Amino acid sequence: MRFLLFIILPLAGLILGWIIRWLYAKFQLSSTEQRVERLNREAIKEAESKKKELLLEARDQLQKERNQQEREYRESRIELQRMERRLLQKEENLEKKQNELEKHKTLLADRERKVIEKEKYLVIEEENWKKELEKVAGITKEEAKVLIMKSMENEARHDSQVIINKIEAEAQLSADRKARDIIVTTIQRLATDVSSEVSISSVSLPNDEMKGRIIGREGRNIRTLETLTGVDIIIDDTPEAVVISCFDSVRKEIAKVALERLIQDGRIHPARIEEVVLKVTKEIGQVVFEEGEKVVFDLGLHNIPKEGVQALGRLHFRTSYGQNVLDHSKEVAVISGMLAAELGADREIAKRGGLLHDIGKGIETEGDSNHAELGAELARKLGENSKVINAILSHHNDVEPICVEAVIVQIADAISASRPGARRETLNNYIKRLENLEKISESFEGVEKAFAIQAGRELRIIVNNDAVSDERTKNLAKDIAKKIESDLRYPGRIKVTIIRETRVVEYAR
Repeated sequence: MRFLLFIILPLAGLILGWIIRWLYAKFQLSSTEQRVERLNREAIKEAESKKKELLLEARDQLQKERNQQEREYRESRIELQRMERRLLQKEENLEKKQNELEKHKTLLADRERKVIEKEKYLVIEEENWKKELEKVAGITKEEAKVLIMKSMENEARHDSQVIINKIEAEAQLSADRKARDIIVTTIQRLATDVSSEVSISSVSLPNDEMKGRIIGREGRNIRTLETLTGVDIIIDDTPEAVVISCFDSVRKEIAKVALERLIQDGRIHPARIEEVVLKVTKEIGQVVFEEGEKVVFDLGLHNIPKEGVQALGRLHFRTSYGQNVLDHSKEVAVISGMLAAELGADREIAKRGGLLHDIGKGIETEGDSNHAELGAELARKLGENSKVINAILSHHNDVEPICVEAVIVQIADAISASRPGARRETLNNYIKRLENLEKISESFEGVEKAFAIQAGRELRIIVNNDAVSDERTKNLAKDIAKKIESDLRYPGRIKVTIIRETRVVEYAR
């Protein structure tokens, strides 16, 4: 029994536990289902609410879009109506303009017809007037045309001459200003010594007894000295002085130095004279070379052979119109170099051409060639540039210059030779040159008087007022200047001034 109880009781407990669990599970399931059902109902309600809201929003959005489309449609319609009105207005304006153009075309056609008719009338009238004018004037149409053309031609020539004179005056003013600036700049930078030489020299004597010793027994001493040196020794009444005359400055210098040494030494006889002259000749030769070398060094020129330096040195004892030729050549070289630098030309060639332009004067020769030809020949032997040779040949216009450096040498030579104090002319040559200037001017038709003034650098001409017109004065001045250039030789340039004036005289009585 007790055993049964042990079996039944646990079994009853298990059954009771299972029943209780089943009842709990059933109760729990029923509660969950209720909750799920409640959630479903709430979800359905919420979904229906959302559906209604979405439908309302969709309806609102649709309504808004419909309103927007309607508004845009109305605006487009209004704009189309406005464009239509504008097009209609333009069409109306075009029609009005077309009508106006038709009216203008008609008016222009009428006017053109009237103008043509009037032109025909004027042509007829012009022919009548021409015939009347020909009858009154006594000349034909062709003759009148020739007269008119001749008058117009004279007027055109007068106007062209006025314009030419104006242009030439402006060009001359500009050229003169530029040339003046360059030359003034060059001269301001130039500083050379001016030396004036003559063809005679005097030697001072300690007393008049020395004259007898110089003459010697039967004139042997003076003849020996003159024979060895090639000079003329003049012994006159001048107290305590002897004059040496010679156009070769080198020989004159040798004779002067030799005579001074003989007087200082006191031993004067033919053997001693020959000894002293030979010694002095050698010393002068050295001086000649040193003078040439000094000039070459001062100018900074190189590669001039010994023969060229020797010829340059001989120029130290040469003069031209009282101007030392070596100093003149050096001055021309300096001016040429400065002008070349100002004008952008070859400065080296200009300086060499300026230095060597008168080198022919330092060459001993018995030929008939002038110093320019002799200098050019020597320059060729020395291997000088062809432009330098041309500058030597053309500095006196013996040949045409082929380069700007040759023209610069011409200008520098004229500046050096024509500046005040550089050269001296004899009175007879000076007077003859002035007379020739006046004669050339007076040989032209219409010239009444001619005066050479300012030492022959200006020619003032008075012309006949009735014979020479204002237009002709310009050509007359050019013709006179060309005649002077072709017939005369002169340093620098000559200014030709023509004066034409009208004088009216009346008397009050």
